[in-house]
Amino acid sequence: ILEEFPVSNLILTSSSLNDGDYLGEDHALSEAYGFGCAGGNKSPQFSWSGAPEGTQSYALTCFDPDAPTGRGFWHWVVVDIPATTTSLNLDAGNAAAGLLPTGALQTRTDFGAPGYGGPCPPEGDHPHRYLFSLHAVGVESLGVDENTSAAVIGFMLHFNSLEKAALMGLYKR
Repeated sequence: ILEEFPVSNLILTSSSLNDGDYLGEDHALSEAYGFGCAGGNKSPQFSWSGAPEGTQSYALTCFDPDAPTGRGFWHWVVVDIPATTTSLNLDAGNAAAGLLPTGALQTRTDFGAPGYGGPCPPEGDHPHRYLFSLHAVGVESLGVDENTSAAVIGFMLHFNSLEKAALMGLYKR
């Protein structure tokens, strides 16, 4: 007997990138971080549709599995995005811009603070993959704060996500 598995209807799109495209300099890490890049450090724009029944919030993360850390690198973590939200504007990851929907919370990345930190792989390294993942979450809030690590957020999303959709951006310097 063959079991039928549910097909994911959650779709993530972006006016800033197509799946598999290189990210533009506008999204790369800025000079202020001191890693040798001089980009605009603006988080990409995202839109989504097809939320599964029971979705009470969303989470959006950006992870570089190719970072030379032995465990990858978290570039952006946003949780508790209200279920009524279907998009994030360009530069929403900039806390000073005030573009996140009310209730959404940015938590600590591997840069050590909340907010978007763009790509900046080592010079001459192979293209790195930046995985932007949208999670439809079955609880309204993960019950975390801005200092919660990305690893803990990932653990909580593992147990609370109903569906996930992703886009991959590349970056090389």
